Amino acid sequence: MRPLSRFFPILDWGRRYNRQLAANDFVAAVIVSIMLVPQSLAYAMLAGLPPEVGLYASILPLVAYAVFGTSATLAVGPVALISLMTASIIGAAHLPSGISPVLAAMTLAVISGIILLAMGLFRLGFIANFLSHPVISGFVSASGVLIAVGQVRHLLGVPKTEGNLAEILAALLSHLPDINIPTVILGFGCLGFLFWVRRGLPAILHRVGLVGMWATFIVRAGPVLAVIITTLASWYFDLASHGVKIVGTIPQGFPAFAMPSFNLQLWHQLALPALLISVIGFVETVSVAQTLAAKRRQRIRPDQELIALGMANLGAGFAGGLPVTGGFARSMVNFDAGAQTPAAGLMTAIGIAAATLFLTPVLYYLPQATLAATIIVAVLTLVDVTAIIHIFRYSRADFAAMMVTIALTLFWGIEPGIVSGVVVSLMLYLHRTSRPHIAVVGQVPGTEHFRNVLRHDVATGTSVLTVRPDESLYFANCRYLEDRIYALIAENPALQHVVLMCSAINEIDSSGLESLHEINARLRDSGVSFNLSEVKGPVMDRLDPSGFVTELTGRVFLSQYDALATLDPSALTPCRIA
Repeated sequence: MRPLSRFFPILDWGRRYNRQLAANDFVAAVIVSIMLVPQSLAYAMLAGLPPEVGLYASILPLVAYAVFGTSATLAVGPVALISLMTASIIGAAHLPSGISPVLAAMTLAVISGIILLAMGLFRLGFIANFLSHPVISGFVSASGVLIAVGQVRHLLGVPKTEGNLAEILAALLSHLPDINIPTVILGFGCLGFLFWVRRGLPAILHRVGLVGMWATFIVRAGPVLAVIITTLASWYFDLASHGVKIVGTIPQGFPAFAMPSFNLQLWHQLALPALLISVIGFVETVSVAQTLAAKRRQRIRPDQELIALGMANLGAGFAGGLPVTGGFARSMVNFDAGAQTPAAGLMTAIGIAAATLFLTPVLYYLPQATLAATIIVAVLTLVDVTAIIHIFRYSRADFAAMMVTIALTLFWGIEPGIVSGVVVSLMLYLHRTSRPHIAVVGQVPGTEHFRNVLRHDVATGTSVLTVRPDESLYFANCRYLEDRIYALIAENPALQHVVLMCSAINEIDSSGLESLHEINARLRDSGVSFNLSEVKGPVMDRLDPSGFVTELTGRVFLSQYDALATLDPSALTPCRIA
């Protein structure tokens, strides 16, 4: 049973399920369902798809995650970032004849699901490590700005605007004479109400003594109240006849089981974008899941999360939906509302299914401006100015990678922005590690510790030079180490021994090994022995079979103190006995 429950975590938590857990999960599911109905409609609109697609993508993925996921509180479904990427990918693709945007979105979800499943089965979650925090933070912030600005047209009632930030702003300015006043009043009024609900209402609820789960429920129900009020106003005043764009007819009931397109041209176009969506979605999912798990001293399994997310995307694709991932806002609501197991996701899926069956007709008069306001309020939390300032103060290299990501995402596109950010991060890493810090060290008087001669008052002899590279040796930096050692030898004619202190070296690749051979030969020709100290076990395991140790003109010492005691005892200061 244990190996089976490893791939089907529902078999593990399902055995412990009881009435109390079910009650907690039910309350959380009600709250999350109320939040997800308008949010799912809005994110489908953000992706450039019919609103019902968002509902379809919020049912089967929740069921799939409940079966395969390891987080007790993660809620999967459409999210703003992935919806924006979906819109960008489908908009940039040259769809073959007969392929609709909805079919393309379904196919994108299926391809993403296959990629995620493969990554999980082959334990390739480490790929996400290539997306550094500054790159992800910059990408998410830039995407938040793009999404918010892109939705302003719905608040103004002007024609569709597409492209990068500059193009969207230029289009908005050109259409200012065409704004629809009723739409402006309704849209910005709704925006102001939602901001007040998020920022002002919690303080009022706290003053009247309403805290905890019910306060969370009331605050999170703000978008639902906005939907109800604006839909009634749209119907009563017939705002559609005054130029206010409404959602219109939403198909009632479940979609028929649908097959994605197997057009090879389409799959070729969507393969790389699907990989980007998969990796970014996985990073967001794992970040949210680990954060929430830590609050309850629980743990998740990232490789199993890949499988769960892959199955969720396959479910979305075959149900007529769009790519999905774990959402921070909905997961936090699920957590705060007291969800105890993934069964809360199953109950939420039932709630969304009921809304799809019975509530879609009453959404006919829902203004698109209401959904746009919902999106804007949600995505502005993605813009993390504090993180930008913090990274600027801490690391200019990371800040450069972040700003490249932000600039290219805003003014070139989603995919170029994230890819360029990764490339810049890797280039900066290679540049930084190609010139590692290499310290000349000496003994701290009275101890067996050795420290940088430029930072500490240490004892050094004249016949032994000890250098400590603070980086693993690999192809990009081994030549730099050679040059540094040769320069130090040239400055010290009295040297008889060189010790490479390896305490900070975790890996030596074949280029690094070749450099060690070269250093050993050059020092031998100069009459200087080459020694190693404090070599880590895994590194020594690879040096021994290579034959390098047998060719070494010096020795390998367990500690730097032993090396100096053997090579130049007169340079040592007596150790104080504690």
